[in-house]
Amino acid sequence: MDVIFVLKIFKALVEVAGFALLGQGIVALFAGNTRNQNFVYVIFKIITRPATKFARLISPRFILDKHIPFVAFALVFGMWVTLIITIAIQQAKSY
Repeated sequence: MDVIFVLKIFKALVEVAGFALLGQGIVALFAGNTRNQNFVYVIFKIITRPATKFARLISPRFILDKHIPFVAFALVFGMWVTLIITIAIQQAKSY
């Protein structure tokens, strides 16, 4: 299997997680305190659960739980940028 193809698959998965985190944040802004009863918010929460659990795992304890989605988005964004750079380097090597 081609390395660039695998990297692009990982990039697509990271993009899904990133857009789900963005969508969850937007719905949270509009729904306010009743966001946990919002069906769309709950779906986004299920999709983003692996990213937020990982962010909670590597974050120090003084980071509040309500800030963990921001940490998760920062991690996902960093992974996305890293994957883009890695794909560009791999494509440059293949020429």
